[in-house]
Amino acid sequence: MNSFENTEVAFKSKTTKELRRAYWLFKMVSNPAMVKFGKWATNIAIKLHLPIDGIIRKTIFKQFCGGISIQDSLKASNELAEYNVLTILDYSIEGKTKEEDFDATVEEIKKTIAQAKNNPNIPFAVFKVTGITLFETLEKANDGIDDLKGDDLAKYNKLVERVDSICKAAFDADVPLFIDAEETWIQETIDKIVMDLSRKYNKEKAIVFNTLQMYRHDRLSYLIKEIKKAREGNYFIGMKLVRGAYMEKERERAEEKGYPSPIQPDQNATDQDYDEAVKVCVENIDVVSVCAGSHNEESAMNLTRLMKVHNISLDDKRIFFAQLLGMSDHISFNLAHDNYNVAKYVPYGPVKEVLPYLIRRAEENTSVAGQTTRELSLIVKERERRTN
Repeated sequence: MNSFENTEVAFKSKTTKELRRAYWLFKMVSNPAMVKFGKWATNIAIKLHLPIDGIIRKTIFKQFCGGISIQDSLKASNELAEYNVLTILDYSIEGKTKEEDFDATVEEIKKTIAQAKNNPNIPFAVFKVTGITLFETLEKANDGIDDLKGDDLAKYNKLVERVDSICKAAFDADVPLFIDAEETWIQETIDKIVMDLSRKYNKEKAIVFNTLQMYRHDRLSYLIKEIKKAREGNYFIGMKLVRGAYMEKERERAEEKGYPSPIQPDQNATDQDYDEAVKVCVENIDVVSVCAGSHNEESAMNLTRLMKVHNISLDDKRIFFAQLLGMSDHISFNLAHDNYNVAKYVPYGPVKEVLPYLIRRAEENTSVAGQTTRELSLIVKERERRTN
């Protein structure tokens, strides 16, 4: 792997029309004022019950989502597979509060696992814990599980039961399962549940994966401790490594409540810890399976170099690269072209239900320095190549 500059490989799956749409979308999300206005206008349109589904479906939804259902998303999955890029189906609805909705989401997650079991193009399943319980249940448990009583304790136990049932479905189907990371003030609860279930289901290989957000200054030491526990307990661990998605919210809350910020002092510290965490995972590949969820070119290149140094074959299933659908195709498709294991997160769900996810994507693109500029420059380069 020499570089990610080959735009012919990167955009081979895109028609000229699709490239043009991507260009205008990234042009829009590179403008913070436009993103802010779009978020405001969308929320107003939803409150007024305006018919915005069609506009969203043809633009931002089409760029970043696979479809409104599993079946709908298989078209995108099959198209990706033609270029050796695999799929992680991500049911991306957020903000539910009713128990019956949580139960319905659990069943939907299990359907993604069933689909992955019979589909070689789908190597993993994934879910967010806040999709299957109230945020406040996690928050109260984070303050002290032993202090939970009555209804709070019942809700927490129900959550553990739900997560266990999803992990059992993944274990029975032999489908590795990513459990996403969330805000620090609920993450300790998630970590405890995930690692308890890792001990239960990862006796032969990593099925249950935790997610580490490396913008936190404590995650590298956490990873090293968990590897030590896995060795002592004779089980495997799965780790998805990301930089993270809640940085501004984390800093604001820490300042507001007067506790030390859990966030790294700067981007450089985050990058260093991310690359060090990848190195630690590769050096402990006998007990750790790792998914490098990153849109950072240098981090992706760094992992390819580590694999070479440690004589790990490109298709070793214990190491995956992952990016989001509609983003960083120059990384995904060039890695896949060189026969590394690559998967795209393919979010799906009803258009209005997925909107919070889409708005967050737009905001993240705006806040990551250089991300949209890089995407735009590569799209421009490919459009020019096609016209010459």
